[in-house]
Amino acid sequence: MAKTAGEATAKRGLRWALWVAAFLLMVAAAVHQRRTGPTHPFRGAVALDGETISFRLPRSAVSGHDAVLSVAAPAGVEGTLRWRRLRSDDDWHETELAREGERLSGALPTQPPAGKVEYRLLLGSPRGEASIPAAGEEAIVLRFRGAVPAWLLLPHVLTMFVAMLVAVRAGLGALFAAAGTARLARWALGGITLGGMILGPLVQQRAFGALWTGWPLGGDLTDNKTLVMWLAWIVAVLAVRPGAGERRPWARLLLAAATVVTLAVYLVPHSLRGSELDFRALEGGVSPTEAVRTGRPEAPR
Repeated sequence: MAKTAGEATAKRGLRWALWVAAFLLMVAAAVHQRRTGPTHPFRGAVALDGETISFRLPRSAVSGHDAVLSVAAPAGVEGTLRWRRLRSDDDWHETELAREGERLSGALPTQPPAGKVEYRLLLGSPRGEASIPAAGEEAIVLRFRGAVPAWLLLPHVLTMFVAMLVAVRAGLGALFAAAGTARLARWALGGITLGGMILGPLVQQRAFGALWTGWPLGGDLTDNKTLVMWLAWIVAVLAVRPGAGERRPWARLLLAAATVVTLAVYLVPHSLRGSELDFRALEGGVSPTEAVRTGRPEAPR
């Protein structure tokens, strides 16, 4: 009896340890997603007049409203905003930054959803000059998007990260032939289906006017990586059967492989090679919806 009780305690301890490990991996992925990708704020600092000017500039804005830019700047520092539409035939536009107390502010004019603008800030004083980004570096690229209501966006984000938590827990369980991995795999597939294949396209429809821009319709990397992850979990769920099937080596291998695919998907920055408005096509008479392209590199050409 003591041995049986000890085994039960060990199994409970293993289950808790696997959940903790899965949670830590999920949090790490969430932090990585929050701090990477082409739409997250551009952060850094420059030196001017013997002071360090820190900045956090937007790379995403809601269409229909100008994108406001602001940096803290010592008295006596002035600035200029240089911008143009990305991959267009535009010349660079220049506007002076307005001082508002201890900050210099400017605005980029709104563009249709998926429209991208590249910009930089030039700061100067009688004793020096500074550029954001630094001279010789590529300009900051900001993309406009349609407004996405919180009631849609939050369930999408939460469902995707909860699905990842369960997916990683299922994969870790497969390494130890732990019971219950088949059930967890089904929950993971359900979460990815709801969050990535149903709510995700609905979010994209609100933001950029198209439900699906991945294969075979386009080259959107976010859609494509979600599709690969979803297919990997379909294979894993079909392979892993409850009970004795959870301990079959090849089934456990497929489940672990689906978990590796999931982790790899979350390491790829979100919104990379996503929707982009083709300004040349737009000026040629193509409608804003039909002028949206996917799969383009983020760096300006």
